[in-house]
Amino acid sequence: MQHASKNTETATPEGAAAREPDDIASLIAPELPYLRRYARALTGSQGTGDRYASASLEAILADPASFDHELKPRVALFQVLHKVWTTTGAPHEAPDPGSLEGRAHRHMAGLTTNTREALLLRTIEEFQYVDIARIMQISQREAEELVNIALREMQGSVRGKVMVIEDEAVTAMDIETIVSNMGHAVTGIARTHAQAVKLARAQRPNLILADIQLADDSSGIEAVNEILKFTEEAPVIFITAFPERLLTGERPEPAFLISKPYSEEKLRSSVSQAMFFASTETLNS
Repeated sequence: MQHASKNTETATPEGAAAREPDDIASLIAPELPYLRRYARALTGSQGTGDRYASASLEAILADPASFDHELKPRVALFQVLHKVWTTTGAPHEAPDPGSLEGRAHRHMAGLTTNTREALLLRTIEEFQYVDIARIMQISQREAEELVNIALREMQGSVRGKVMVIEDEAVTAMDIETIVSNMGHAVTGIARTHAQAVKLARAQRPNLILADIQLADDSSGIEAVNEILKFTEEAPVIFITAFPERLLTGERPEPAFLISKPYSEEKLRSSVSQAMFFASTETLNS
């Protein structure tokens, strides 16, 4: 099933001669929110993700030639981040092994090398395989195979209880169907802030899927923040037509954020990753 997913195309800009740092800044500025989204999803943490995004910008400032002007700006920028990520391979500071971030990295260590990166680039950032190959500096065939391996390794590895906060009936039913077909139990659908809190107290979820604008003009963000006070570290995926409202650089921000209209592939991938990397030994209890 498709929900109007939009692919990213690569184009070579005219006049790809060396540019001044100010020119580079103007090219990458519009792409920074998406770089941060990718880095947060990659690391499972807003703080660590932002550090990787910052390190990528510092790498470009130190060596402007690292930003490949033969590529579309977003592709070139993500290529730099991938180089930084593969060079370090881990957070600058080891996370608490009992924290959400620590569990994320423990699970990540068991995945086939580079599969998570390829999957995120494909399903969350919607790059075409040719662009993924350029970002990761591999062949297009390798990029496609890495995505397939990631899907096999993540999907079906964890089952849990999923709560949906969504006021549009058709969208809510679609999300419920997709999540249920993945083998997860949907605890219910809430259309307002009050309904969401009540539902979460009745049956605490292992994962929350939430819109940011609800039926009574209440905020899905505020509802989630209240729920997280008594559900500890349940991962959250925000699904919204206005991603820029959550990509401001201010805290709190979600590690998982997908835009409407979404694709089934993107939703399934986000759910699998959120459940996989935030799972605990008590998930199926």
